[in-house]
Amino acid sequence: MKEQREVKEKGGGVAAFFDLDGTLMALPSLEQRFFGGLRSRGEIPLRNYFLWLGEAVRLAPFGIGTILQTNKMYLRGVQIFEGRGRGDEALSFRRKGGHQALGQASAPSRRNPRLPVPVFFDEAMERVAWHKRQGHTIVLMSGTLEPLAREGGQALEIVLSERGIHPAVRICATRLEEKGGRWTGKVLGEAMFGEAKERSARRIAEELKLDLGLCYAYGDSASDRWLLGAVGRPVAVNPDEELSRLARNRNWTVLRWKKERNEAQRHKEWRGKIRDAEVVMLRQDVLKSQAKAGDLG
Repeated sequence: MKEQREVKEKGGGVAAFFDLDGTLMALPSLEQRFFGGLRSRGEIPLRNYFLWLGEAVRLAPFGIGTILQTNKMYLRGVQIFEGRGRGDEALSFRRKGGHQALGQASAPSRRNPRLPVPVFFDEAMERVAWHKRQGHTIVLMSGTLEPLAREGGQALEIVLSERGIHPAVRICATRLEEKGGRWTGKVLGEAMFGEAKERSARRIAEELKLDLGLCYAYGDSASDRWLLGAVGRPVAVNPDEELSRLARNRNWTVLRWKKERNEAQRHKEWRGKIRDAEVVMLRQDVLKSQAKAGDLG
């Protein structure tokens, strides 16, 4: 039986579900930092604070977790941003169908300054790399905004590619309604926290033919307990007090991943890596456009 399970695991059918904030990376969360950046630049209209407060009062009977995870009225009317976070210069270059000599440096691809830079725990990267080497599917399950989670997924792919590992990271995060290029402050579907993570994990397992009994899940807070309880190999990472108690009672694995010592330097490195990756993608787009233009000519 053990040999059959090992063969099945090596041949696929296994995923590693990772919470993002507090699990793969240190707190404060990406959304908290994103909010701080918007506020410092005055991009949040004053009325949004009152809208958020009104929504918080309406959601109060459902608890503080629901308020924090589903109340996004602070974003009402705020302009959305591209998932890749490319700067205006690069976008303008692409829209105009710009041409340049082969080998010539393209226009600088500046990262959207509103986006916080994900900085991961070193131990987390080692664990994700191990899973990928085993052939496991990597899934990020986060209550943060979907564009921020995608930014985290892109950063994760970049750091793993430096190790010769090229994963396709799946993203499950909180989606927001958009109208006219701006957010309405309303959540599409359900916010990705609590029991919603378990439901999403089960849907993914059905879609990909996964054996949840062989799957892994990593989380740091009590709100992740449903996701952890849905798999055969749950791991509590830097758990809060409630999750620590639950992990002891259920004999779940507990890991302690340390915060990066030099946060500022790591942020600088990440900005450089993301910028370089985006320059490569932009050059590829330009070469494809030139080749297409040559075929038409």
